Amino acid sequence: MKLIVEIKGFGPHVQDMDRRKFCRELNRETFLTAMGFQVISFAYDDVAQRPELCITLMRMVLARYTNHSEADAKITVADREIIRLACTLSRPIRPIDVSSHLGLDHRTAVKALGSLCDKHLFEGVTGTGGKRITRYVLKSSAINYL
Repeated sequence: MKLIVEIKGFGPHVQDMDRRKFCRELNRETFLTAMGFQVISFAYDDVAQRPELCITLMRMVLARYTNHSEADAKITVADREIIRLACTLSRPIRPIDVSSHLGLDHRTAVKALGSLCDKHLFEGVTGTGGKRITRYVLKSSAINYL
């Protein structure tokens, strides 16, 4: 895998850019793609202020290059969509998030999230009383299933 990760600041890459510099930037990225590299660009502001978003996006890119085992057959389309939802939200998800996103009733959403916990892709977090699981945190290993 040939991967280039760039962190671009607003000033030098956008604000201070004229048409000639813009053309050179696009030609450079196209040349690198032609040479077999995948160029991943992050805004400096995102790296500095929202690193969890950058980490999630980077894991999603890297997941395309990991080998999946026979165990992947146990991961359903709904499981993958719930994992995608958790990545998109970039926070612990709740059954209501899954219900509204997939159009499921609450009980089915809870079962689906419980199944993902059993598969060690999510971890349940109890509420303030410590009795019921109210949120589910995506484990980093789940990114491999996107």
